[in-house]
Amino acid sequence: MSGKKGMMHYSAAVKEEAVRLFLEGGLTYQAIAERLGIRKAARIERWVQAYRQEGELGLYKVQGRPRQKEDQAAYIARLEMENALLKKFHEELRKLSRPKRGTG
Repeated sequence: MSGKKGMMHYSAAVKEEAVRLFLEGGLTYQAIAERLGIRKAARIERWVQAYRQEGELGLYKVQGRPRQKEDQAAYIARLEMENALLKKFHEELRKLSRPKRGTG
């Protein structure tokens, strides 16, 4: 569950099963929704329409707003921060490994 509170996302397997039950089983959208635990029967109708228009690929299509790419300045700042953390980690690791070399 993600997005708005209570918003459900269904796997492709559930979508395929719902479409199969409608096309082959002749069940109503409401009956399929109750059988598979889908909140809204209208959602199944949209899946069937997508399946008829685009085939199985219509069920895998990601919908929603595309992710925003970070601008170049933010990208560089993030990389610089990661490099600083890695340098600090490497330095601490080197400090811990020094005493082990000298003994023996």
